[in-house]
Amino acid sequence: MQWVAIVGPGTAGKSTLAVSSGEVTGRPVVELDKLFWRAGLAATPPDRWAAIQRELVRHESWIMDGDPGLHDVLDVRLQAADTVMFLDFPLLRCTWRSIRRSRETADFWRWLLTYRRRSRPLLLRAIAAHAGDADIHVLPTPRALRHFLTQATYGSSDPP
Repeated sequence: MQWVAIVGPGTAGKSTLAVSSGEVTGRPVVELDKLFWRAGLAATPPDRWAAIQRELVRHESWIMDGDPGLHDVLDVRLQAADTVMFLDFPLLRCTWRSIRRSRETADFWRWLLTYRRRSRPLLLRAIAAHAGDADIHVLPTPRALRHFLTQATYGSSDPP
């Protein structure tokens, strides 16, 4: 797990997972949302976003988290990743986390509420098309994520 891409719906915990993984592995964490969204929540144009990612993936190792939704250019980081972690959490969980976390914009809510129908199929197709050589982990619940992390850390389902 030298180059890790973490994707999934809003408030699934991508950034939290990236930070904790970075602390454990010592790999640098790149929070893509901070680079992608410009002043006034304007999206970075696709050609510029692809160029930014091409620079980022050249680093020796990384953990990139983020999912700018329909504006994203996924192929660059998926092709470079040796591991893809898709936090495929249910809408209800992400909605609850969003309500608890902060006030969100109408665009965010539209994206989140239509994620399973619109963004998820695009994401799955992009993973299939561009991450063929990567280890792909689709984690449907926080429990599945904890189990995966335990196995990755300790090599079994039971910590020492």
